[in-house]
Amino acid sequence: MRADRLVATLLTLQARGRVTAAQLAEELEISVATVRRDLEALSSAGIPVYPQPGRGGGWQLLGGARTDLSGLTAPEARALFLLVGPAASVDPDAKAALRKLVRALPETFRADAASAAEAIVIDPDDWGEPPTERPALLPVLESAVVARRRVRIRYAAWNRDPADRLVDPWGLVRKRDHWYLLAGVGGAERTYRVDRILEAEVTDAPAERPDGLDLAEVWERVTAAVDAQRAAASATILVDTGIVPLLSTQFGQRAVEAESVDPIRSRVRVTAPTEQLLARGLAGWSEYVEVLEPASVRTELRRLGEALVRRNA
Repeated sequence: MRADRLVATLLTLQARGRVTAAQLAEELEISVATVRRDLEALSSAGIPVYPQPGRGGGWQLLGGARTDLSGLTAPEARALFLLVGPAASVDPDAKAALRKLVRALPETFRADAASAAEAIVIDPDDWGEPPTERPALLPVLESAVVARRRVRIRYAAWNRDPADRLVDPWGLVRKRDHWYLLAGVGGAERTYRVDRILEAEVTDAPAERPDGLDLAEVWERVTAAVDAQRAAASATILVDTGIVPLLSTQFGQRAVEAESVDPIRSRVRVTAPTEQLLARGLAGWSEYVEVLEPASVRTELRRLGEALVRRNA
């Protein structure tokens, strides 16, 4: 995985002092282009990796060769573990490697590095929402998670007016192009979509964090609850096979299960929070969709069609 390569690259630089991209590529058994991307990623993350041009040049860590991680500063250690830590949420080997790296750090850096390594979870699935840009407040929330300080946020839920909240930040989750803050409020689990956080201020108050908290397990509970809510209503439909991918985009990957009926048609099970939302989502595909069950969704589609005729006759 990329996390393994980044750590291997860093340790090689520390052990050998200066190496060329070609030498790293040969040693790590990857392409020169991949080596250069990894080196640039380390540099962008705040690790002092610099190229030395000219004859006898190459890439090296500022300050010369080092044989362990004790030469890293506290900000450098946080930057490294924030960069490679997300891999630990999906790869047990990466998680074990990070634990070993934490033990190699100076005692005063270990707490922040461990917090940074556990600060972010990566969820490769999608909930069918349009992508967003990287939220501007993400660095503020990352720093609060690592420092374990309470955060005062102003949050605008989709169906409510903006409100101020004081939260204990536990960690961040990236689900495709969306970011979520997992936090505690009075000991209760709460989830906030980061692009709906209008303001964030890190306080001096220490954040409360349950003993033995596993951020990935918390996120599993959150996704299970959301998926159950999103799949509260379902319908079985007969559609042209060609539009099945479009239905997946509209309703979400997990909301569409399809099986082929013949060369041109598929039987599809579609889910949504309510039957009304199901009918509204299917109404735009009226000439391609036949609802097999339940009858209540067919009734809602008929009501929507009659309403359209009345308004647009």
